[in-house]
Amino acid sequence: MDLQTLIEPTLAGMGYELVALERAGAGLLRLYIDKPEGIVVEDCVRVSNQLTRMFLVENVDYERLEVSSPGMDRPLVKAADFVRFAGERALVKLHAPLDGRKRFIGILQGEMDGVLQLEVDAVMVSIPLVDIDSARLSPNFDKPTKKPARAKK
Repeated sequence: MDLQTLIEPTLAGMGYELVALERAGAGLLRLYIDKPEGIVVEDCVRVSNQLTRMFLVENVDYERLEVSSPGMDRPLVKAADFVRFAGERALVKLHAPLDGRKRFIGILQGEMDGVLQLEVDAVMVSIPLVDIDSARLSPNFDKPTKKPARAKK
């Protein structure tokens, strides 16, 4: 059985989404999980404990398990991710150039019929999902945030 196919229903039943799954050297199995309200350490512990028990029963071969949040620069891997994070800034890398570019940074406008809509420098770019090599949220830390006004005493 495929490991992702084994893990996803368990996580879904616990209220989590499997964002990414990696097998690394020395038997490391790394999972990135998410939920709408975000991930805290207790979520990672809960998932790790559950999966450790499940892997024992299912005889999954691994040496070490890491469970973590996908972070602020969360990978966008499913079509639903492009809809869920509409309005957010993202970095999209393509397999082959589109209009002479392989790398786009813009505001996600959603996905329809297998095509991502991305606003890049006030121009709408349509990118077929099959052409995307990787995509991730790209928070803009350079942009100043508005601080709430303080009441004067």
